[in-house]
Amino acid sequence: MTFVRTRLVLDAMSSGQLLAVTLHGEEPLRNVSRSASALGHAIISQRDETDGSVTLFIRKA
Repeated sequence: MTFVRTRLVLDAMSSGQLLAVTLHGEEPLRNVSRSASALGHAIISQRDETDGSVTLFIRKA
């Protein structure tokens, strides 16, 4: 479900824009990273947050 929400935002964005997604847990991180890459978007970086979450930065293709 997390990637569905992420994809809705990505679909509304212009090519080249950057999206920051905050994820909680390993499974959402794996799923969003894998699915975004499969659609041709670039994973720019990820940042570990102090609360245990991870912020993933995605550039829209």
